[in-house]
Parts: sequence; structure tokens; C-alpha cells
Amino acid sequence: MKNSSLVDVKNLHVHFPVFGGVFSRKINSVKAVDGITFSIGKNQTIGMVGESGCGKTTVGRAMINILHHVAPDVEIGGEINYHFDEGEVDFTKLNPKKMQHYRSKVQMIFQDPFASLNPRMTVSQIISEPLQIHTQMSKKEMLDRVGWLLDKVGLQPEQAQRFPHEFSGGQRQRVGIARALATNPDLIICDEPVSALDVSIQAQVINLMMDLQDEFNLSYLFIAHDLSVVEHISDKIVVMYLGNIVEMGDSAEVYHQPRHPYSRALLSSVPLPDPTQKDRNRVVLEGDIPTPLNKPSGCAFRTRCPLAKPDCAEDIPPLSDTGNDHFVACPYWEEKF
Repeated sequence: MKNSSLVDVKNLHVHFPVFGGVFSRKINSVKAVDGITFSIGKNQTIGMVGESGCGKTTVGRAMINILHHVAPDVEIGGEINYHFDEGEVDFTKLNPKKMQHYRSKVQMIFQDPFASLNPRMTVSQIISEPLQIHTQMSKKEMLDRVGWLLDKVGLQPEQAQRFPHEFSGGQRQRVGIARALATNPDLIICDEPVSALDVSIQAQVINLMMDLQDEFNLSYLFIAHDLSVVEHISDKIVVMYLGNIVEMGDSAEVYHQPRHPYSRALLSSVPLPDPTQKDRNRVVLEGDIPTPLNKPSGCAFRTRCPLAKPDCAEDIPPLSDTGNDHFVACPYWEEKF
């Protein structure tokens, strides 16, 4: 089951045009995503990590095909091929009307549980809204479904008539999860779903999502900053830097044996639970992350990389298999620093 692909992202490009001048002509592009390729299998979780601004959220929004609603002038290239039971479909080729049919199959959990729920709607109305759009359920069937979903995410069915402001942050995120589950999706895009929650609540929500994945045969794209959380929930980890994938492989292997110099720096910044432990070398990167408006030539990481060579400025290094399906976009990854 894990090897059967649900979605294949091929050479995805997402560029946001920048307009300027007297006639507001296009003068530049923000290369938010600059040609990435990866797959998500059925009942599989892919964790996507990287610094702020590296393109993680843009990838998630492209995969659910809402970028044109956020930025009408966005330029999207490549393919996002979903393999549903009824056939294969490329989301990049679908207009809003044709996309309507597939909205129920791919859902999203947003980062901020305070902003992602309509404060004027009750929890029952919030969760039943996708059911009204995508199903032919009667009102009683929808109410029963809402109560069942609330129970699944650890809330009481009696809470369905409350408003979002009557819940805590963790409870609101559970409502968001219930809304995402309402239409029995195949894939849920999780855009930093626990970053706004307390650490104790984070663990509860993560464990809930893992239990729901087993029960509903869900696939997740889990976008996050916290590497320990990503390692816990993910089957594979994708590390992004400035719109490119720099490392990809099995979750435990990438977390415990990172190979790309950026991944090694990223992992070394994870706080240790034992304050007396001082035997780990901390990698401190020099300089700031470059702007996507003016990316460095060749490898985008070369301006901060301790292994950088002159030829790193020539071409973008491809992802190469270094063994055990562990891919690294660096020809000098075996060198120490």
C-alpha cells in the first residue's frame, strides 16, 4: 500500500511576477518554487521542512490548486498528477469549475486555528459546509456526520452548537481536522498545523493525526519547522532551500544521518532535551538566506555553504541517490566541515 503512488509532483515551478514602472510591467519574478519533483504514496506521510521563505507553503497551495485565488498572476509550470480510483488528473490543468469535482479528495489543515475558522459560524456549520457542497446528505445525516467527526477528533458532539471563540487553540485545530475529514479525502495538506499550539497540545494533535491516518487510510503532506515533530510523524522527509529540494529520504535516516550541508546545519539547531549534553557540534551558517528575487547562480545554498567550490556557481546540482533511496543535491556531501 505504501508503495502505491497517490500524487506525483514533476518539475514544479511557481513564480510570482513583480510589476513596476509607469506602466506596471513585469520587471522580475519571485521564484518561490524552482523545479521540484517528489511523490506521495497512499497512506504515506511526507514531511517537508526548511527555513521560512523556502517555498513549503507554496508547494502545499499548488498541490491543492488554490494559488490562483491567492495571486491571480502566478505562473505555474510542471505537473501535479493525482492517481484517483476514477483515473489520473493533473491539477495544474484544471480551471476552478473543473477543480470543483476534486475538492473533496484533497483537503487542507491551516497553520492558525484562530484565523482558519469563521467566527460567525457554529462548529456544526463549519464542519457541515463541505458536506453541503460535495454530498447529497439530508440535514439529519449531516448533523449525525458532524457529531461522529467531533467524536473522532476527541471533542463532544454536544459542542457542535458552540462558536470557535468558545474553544482553546488545540480544540479549534481539532475542529479544523474534523472539517478536513468531512468529505473522506485521499490527501490532507497540513500547513504547519501545530506550530501555533503549546508543546503539550502539539503531541496530542500529532498523535490524533497519526491515529486518523491509520483509520481513514489518509496521506499527508506535513509542512513544519519543527524537525523532531516531522521525524515523528513522517515516513519520508523532504528538505527545501530557496525553492529547491536539497535532500530527500527515509525519515529516520535524514533526521539522524543528514548528508546535505544545509540539512546538517538545520538538524544541528534542534534543541537538545538534556541541557548537560554538549558533545554535538553546532553548525552556524554565515549570512542571511538570499532573496528569491535574485537567487544565486548554480546551487542556491553556495553563498552560505562551508563546502562550496567554484563550480557550485555553474549548475544547479541534481538530486543523486547516495544509497537506500537517500537523495542529496550536493556532489561534495561526503566531505567533512
